[in-house]
Formats: sequence, C-alpha cells, structure tokens
Amino acid sequence: MALLEICCYSVECAVTAQQQGADRIELCAAPKEGGLTPSYGVLKTARQAVAIPVHPIIRPRGGDFCYTPGEFGAMLEDIAIVRDLGFPGLVIGLLDEDGNVDLPRMRQVMQAAKGMAVTFHRAFDMCNDPHQTFDTLDKLGVARILTSGQQSSAKKGLQLITELNAHSGVLKVMAGAGVRASNLELFLNAGVEELHSSAGKWMPSPMRYRNTGLSMSTDAEADEYSRYGVDGESVAVMKSIIEGHHV
Repeated sequence: MALLEICCYSVECAVTAQQQGADRIELCAAPKEGGLTPSYGVLKTARQAVAIPVHPIIRPRGGDFCYTPGEFGAMLEDIAIVRDLGFPGLVIGLLDEDGNVDLPRMRQVMQAAKGMAVTFHRAFDMCNDPHQTFDTLDKLGVARILTSGQQSSAKKGLQLITELNAHSGVLKVMAGAGVRASNLELFLNAGVEELHSSAGKWMPSPMRYRNTGLSMSTDAEADEYSRYGVDGESVAVMKSIIEGHHV
C-alpha cells in the first residue's frame, strides 16, 4: 500500500495529520518560503507529541539550494540537533552552481545523519540532469527523493516520476507538489509508492481585534490574519483512497 506523507508547519498540524491516518510527517516552518528548518522548540515538542515518523526539513533559507559556508555550517549543526533528539529521518538538498548535487557537502550530510533516513527534497527538481542526479543520490545512500518530476506540479511531471520509479531499488521516489485527493488515483495507478501532500488550507486567525492595513511582512499585501494548516478531512480522504485502491 502506498505511503502518505503530510507536510506540516506546526506541532498541532502534525498531531491532526497523525490522527487522520498520515504515515509520516515532513516538519517545516515558513510555508510561504516552501519550508524552512523548524525551531528547536518546535522540534522538541513534536518529538514528544507525535508517534509516527517525523522527518524535519534542514533548510536555512528560501530560494536556491546553493549555500554559503556559513549556511552549510548551520545545516550541519541542525542535523546534529535533529539526530540527538532521536528523529528517524530528515529532509535536505544541496546543489552546486552548475545544478549538480554538491557531492562533497552531501557526503558530509550523509556522515552527519548516520543512522537516519535522508530524503533529498525538491532541490532535485532544480538539478540539470535528473537521471544522473538520481544515480548519484542512489550511490550516496539517500533513502528517497521528493520530486514533482521537474514540473510545476507532480501531475505535470508524472512521466519523469514514472521513469525514475521504474529504476528505483533502494532509492524510493516520492511524488509531491499539488498531490491531493482529486488526483491521487493517477499516482496510484502509475505505481508511485510514496505520496507527499500538504493537505492544507489557509485559515483565518482567531483574533477578534485586528489592526488592518498594516503588515509585518516585506510583502505589503500579505494577510497577517490567516495561517496555513493541515485540513484533517483532506488527510482522511486521501488515506481512504489509498486504502481502497487495488492494483
């Protein structure tokens, strides 16, 4: 049966996802940045509150995946924290200036993450040669790649996902980006064994007092009074579709 990973941006969301049948959590901060490393407090709280496997993302900033020495040093420190807290896996990705896997650094990551399952995230979708990158990550001992098939959504990238999936042995292929209940059957019929979804929606803040017309964001149009969270019902529906699917 296919595995369902839910991307969560808070401990509350991770608990909701677990209750509704998620098999694994990718834990992040900063949904508008596409996911950054959660704080130590969030990591520690999640470790205590969630029983299913939780894989925190190790990503110090938004943007590309070519990091400065200072950023990479911080990433190694974060890996040590995540490992010491007892998480079973982590999510990370590093590229060099030419869009190849940053091999020297990824070797250090694999060493630092010893004993943990390493997912190479959608930095894969920004690499210049997906097939070569797949082989490189396989040799490194990476557990899985999260990919949209180098397209804006996994549905659009299904052909590449299917091609990579045909070669996967130890290295698993997890489809993510726009995966939801309405298109889940597409991926299940294609034989994709791991699916990644945020199953989320923007929800209104509970605040009654609101100072509108003022934003704390660099984006002046940003709504301070909405927050992104897991929609438990969406998780439950996806889980039931997976359970009811017969190959």
